[in-house]
Amino acid sequence: MTKIDVLIQKGTENLRNGNFENALSFFEQALLLKPDDPDLWNNKGIVLRSLGRYNEASDCYNKSLQLDPRDRASS
Repeated sequence: MTKIDVLIQKGTENLRNGNFENALSFFEQALLLKPDDPDLWNNKGIVLRSLGRYNEASDCYNKSLQLDPRDRASS
């Protein structure tokens, strides 16, 4: 298991257990290693939303969509 896999796993576990500050730390560390991963940005957004930091969460969701617009409705 790579370092980034461990960080993502720990971030996910902390998110699931409601340890949002810890989850945020793990996802931020993972983003330092892989800043172009839209799923990491989305996960960070989920954590920030859970912490009530809605503007920051929105920024993360937007960054995720910029990297991978898969969730956008096609025109």
